[in-house]
This record gives sequence, structure tokens and C-alpha cells, in this order.
Amino acid sequence: MSRSNPKVYEYSGCSTCRNALKYLKSKKVDFQQIPIRETPPTVTELKKAKQYLGDIKKLFNTSGKDYREGNWKEKLGTLTEDQIYKELSANGNLVKRPFVVGDGWFLVGFKEEEWKGKLG
Repeated sequence: MSRSNPKVYEYSGCSTCRNALKYLKSKKVDFQQIPIRETPPTVTELKKAKQYLGDIKKLFNTSGKDYREGNWKEKLGTLTEDQIYKELSANGNLVKRPFVVGDGWFLVGFKEEEWKGKLG
């Protein structure tokens, strides 16, 4: 279990992100806060997260406007994984948030119990 300064990609207008940041601060976890819209996760980070999470669909913000309006539910079956990573790394609105990159681990979304397991 490593608390070593994880990167937290977040959006200030997202209540889930605000709750996650509040949780991190309450646990006194040092972290790098990164605005996901302006600086989406890299292709490398997304690929590693997919390996860790097991399913590329878990990387998507399926409730977001960009996902719905972009018809991503249908598109996912027609694109290669490399094309999907490229799209996700170009549009932070498509990435489920908060998106957390730790040392050898990832968290997507905010479920307090899951976060406790990674961060104590």
C-alpha cells in the first residue's frame, strides 16, 4: 500500500471529485492535483490503468455529456484500443473521474471503501 504522492486528475465542477479531494485531505495524503479537462491522463497512464482495472470501459465517464453526445457506447465496438486511448488522452471529459495514478495502482471514481484499501 503506497501513499507516495499520487496524481489525482479531477474536475472542480464534479461533486465526486470534490468529495475525493476532501477525503484525501482528511487522511493527510500528499497528492498532485491535476485538472483533467486541461491535462488529461497520458496514453501510457490510461494503458496501465486498463491493465490494472481489466476493462477499458471502466476508464470512461459514461454519464458525461461528451460520452453521450459522441455516441461512445456505439463507437467502442468499432475502434481499436490504440484509437480509444488516443481519444481519452485528448479529451479529459471522456475519462471517469477522479482518475488517480499511484505507484503501481489506480483508482477511478470515488468509493470510500476502495480508497481506504489503497490509501489507508
